[in-house]
Amino acid sequence: MADYDLAIIGGGMNGTSVARDAAGRGLRVILLEQGDLGSGASSASPRLIHGDLAGLERRHVFRVRAALKERDIWLRIAPHLVRPMRFAIPAHAEERPPWQLRSWLLLYDRLASRSRLPRSTTVDVTHHPIGNALKRSFGTAFEYSDCVVDDSRLVVLNAVDAASRGADVCTGARVTRADRGETWRLAMIDRGYRRVTTARSLLNATGAWTASVADTVLRVAAPPLGTVQINQIVVRRLFDCDNVYVLQNSDRRLIFASPYERDFTLIGTIDHAFKGDPAVVATGIRDAAYLCDAANRYFREPIAAIDVVRGVSGANSILEPRHDGDATMSLDFRRGMAPLITLCGGDVTTSRRRAEQVVSELTRFYSMTPRWTATMPLPGGDFAWHRFETEVDIARDRWRFLSEEQARRLVAAYGLNVKDILGDAKQKADLGPAFGPELTGAEVRYLMRREWARFPDDILWRRSKLGLTMPQADREALATFMAAADVS
Repeated sequence: MADYDLAIIGGGMNGTSVARDAAGRGLRVILLEQGDLGSGASSASPRLIHGDLAGLERRHVFRVRAALKERDIWLRIAPHLVRPMRFAIPAHAEERPPWQLRSWLLLYDRLASRSRLPRSTTVDVTHHPIGNALKRSFGTAFEYSDCVVDDSRLVVLNAVDAASRGADVCTGARVTRADRGETWRLAMIDRGYRRVTTARSLLNATGAWTASVADTVLRVAAPPLGTVQINQIVVRRLFDCDNVYVLQNSDRRLIFASPYERDFTLIGTIDHAFKGDPAVVATGIRDAAYLCDAANRYFREPIAAIDVVRGVSGANSILEPRHDGDATMSLDFRRGMAPLITLCGGDVTTSRRRAEQVVSELTRFYSMTPRWTATMPLPGGDFAWHRFETEVDIARDRWRFLSEEQARRLVAAYGLNVKDILGDAKQKADLGPAFGPELTGAEVRYLMRREWARFPDDILWRRSKLGLTMPQADREALATFMAAADVS
């Protein structure tokens, strides 16, 4: 008998979503990630949970409607990670005519007819906060509702939920060879130790490594895949309002400028074909300049590549020839051969539904319980999304040493599970050493013990974005603390 029903290689959005779904349906699951959870393209997404307004221009009406349905599901099951926002499209004289934008938004509202989010509207930006940051030539904008998400934490909490339902999650575990018979036999190096395990089926969810893993590890033919690089930039905050700006660029691409970690703005995305090692993908000067130029068409305060605080990049596999599809999924099974599923691509919004479909493909091999992920909240998310501010107030009332910004960050990251970090602390000193103004020893221990954080970057750039503001001395102290911490 095999050790597991399903082995998953890859701990990104696709891998962790499938692990959560499968474990919740009663399968014995192991997830193997060679680095950290979400350390690839899953941490370089546009951070949007949306129906994809541009999809209407490409006449993908049914796909947009399905994504809007998923948006509402995410608001219910992850109200701490997914936040409703108002998106603003300034009408540009050289781009799509206002009547076209308005017609899109009327259809967008219609497709999201059951949503509780506000409908679209036309805004006179000369008398509205939206216009404060825009150049004076803009007089009209169109506002609509969508959501933003902390993509890295969504990956991690999928894994946390999978583990709570019995899945084994192994980071720092690199599969070196997989032999296929009636079961899969996987050899790996798990945090420096050689190990072998077996599984009745296997999922290749390695993102940009999909083809190379198929070739060198699984020794099977991969689908005709290419690799695309995704780039965004972080700059100082360009506007004070809480809107996300949707900027029509001269090449008809829609560029998003989003509030980011209080003091910054995230601008993106641009993508193009990529060749090379996905582990060292980085935002180039040309892509940074492109995004700066797109922003400079709209905002009063000009920016240049020298103003970029951080580039956010990732690489992912796409089907060749390139198409506009959501994701690539294939199932390979033959008599006497254990099933192999290959899954790559797709966006954050449809990741839950995609995982549900993948696991449902396995019902021909296993008996399992019905679909469930559309109704069960992720860890810490057992509250209504419109109560987010109330939960922040409750946290501040219980732990009075928290500032409003500190309480908001903790609730946004952990939801109701913030109590597992702060416990009975009466003052900040009760939480152990401080690394910068916000991170404490108690939070670091929690992340190491419960969320598989092993190195400072795992905490500073994925489980939080505190790396944007933490001084170098505090980073070094954090590294020393993590190396000596006993979290057994």
